[in-house]
Amino acid sequence: MSTTLYERLGGQDAVNAAVDIFYRKVLVDDRVNYFFEGVDMEKQIAKQKGFLTMVFGGPNNYSGTDMRKGHRHLVARGLNDSHVDAIIELLGSTLKELGVQDADIQEVANIANSVRDDVLDR
Repeated sequence: MSTTLYERLGGQDAVNAAVDIFYRKVLVDDRVNYFFEGVDMEKQIAKQKGFLTMVFGGPNNYSGTDMRKGHRHLVARGLNDSHVDAIIELLGSTLKELGVQDADIQEVANIANSVRDDVLDR
C-alpha cells in the first residue's frame, strides 16, 4: 500500500513544523514579506496548516476560501509568477531543512505549481 505525501512527510507534527519554519522564512524575505503586512499571522499559519494537510493527503479540515478568491487582493497588489516561485523555493528549502526527500519536495512543488494559475487569477 502506498503512503500519502502527508504520511511520508511525517504527519501533522511535521506539517505544523514545516509551516512554522516556512513563515519565519517568508517574513524575512524581501521578495514576498510585504504581502503579509497587516495579516493576522496566527490565523494565516493555522489556515496554511489545514490547507497543506489536505493537499498532502491528510485529514481535510481546511475551511478557507478557494485559491482565486483568497489571493485576488494580492494579485491586485502585484502578485506574480516571481512571487509564487519565491514561495515554492522557500517551502522547498524548509522541507529540505527538515530532512524531506528530494522526490517528495518535488511533489510538493508540483502541487504548488498546479494551483499557480488559480493563485494568480488567470
